[in-house]
Amino acid sequence: MGMQFSVLASGSTGNAFYIETERQRLLVDAGLSGKQLEQLFAQIDRQLQDITAVLITHEHSDHIKGLGVIARKYRLPIYANEKTWKAMEGMIGEIPTEQKFIFPLGKVQSFDGLDVESFGVSHDAAEPMFYVFHHEGKKLALMTDTGYVSDRMKGTIENADVFIFESNHDVEMLRMGKYPWNVKRRILSDVGHISNEDAGLALADVIGDRTKRIYLAHLSQDNNIKELARMTVAQVLANKGLGVGDQFDLYDTDPKKATALAYV
Repeated sequence: MGMQFSVLASGSTGNAFYIETERQRLLVDAGLSGKQLEQLFAQIDRQLQDITAVLITHEHSDHIKGLGVIARKYRLPIYANEKTWKAMEGMIGEIPTEQKFIFPLGKVQSFDGLDVESFGVSHDAAEPMFYVFHHEGKKLALMTDTGYVSDRMKGTIENADVFIFESNHDVEMLRMGKYPWNVKRRILSDVGHISNEDAGLALADVIGDRTKRIYLAHLSQDNNIKELARMTVAQVLANKGLGVGDQFDLYDTDPKKATALAYV
């Protein structure tokens, strides 16, 4: 069967990602209401009650908004690192002990043949981490919510078949926009979010000969536009000698609409 995935929702208003193999169905983050998550699952002809585990990246509300509700309703096992569990305590309500699991930063956990590797990012959360999924020789790298991409991060995610990669804001739109200066400064900082241009520069360093698809994720509702993100990233890659549409394709993600279920 291989490994299939969908970016269920991505953006500053809520994030959720789905990945499945023949024996596993994982949800990464639950940053929308329980009802919205159920609707997103219906878009890809899947059901929340069939989830085998939920992996959490960090405790910001756009990643855990519906977590407590769906965990209790469907009795789902939840995996997060210790600092994230502590930070989430007052935000998700009571979770039965038998549903709580520790997934340490920088480790690999195997979910019945689906190997999941966690790695740290630079974001203003307790201990934010994202994931690389390995199954039957295929590799999918998921990374948003980081202020910059270090060489260590690049080494972990490089030459993935599929990248789901942050392209949060256009710097000029952010500078000229309505946000207060302290918020702008946070987004632009090393513990904020990656701009379109920086996304292109980082991707140029990690795209490999097996890379086929790149999904631009976590776009700001106020400081970005899908077409602008795609155009900027494509231009940066072209300047580095990497032509979109030749070896690999660029795809949009959406805060309310799931991407079609696709094989890695």
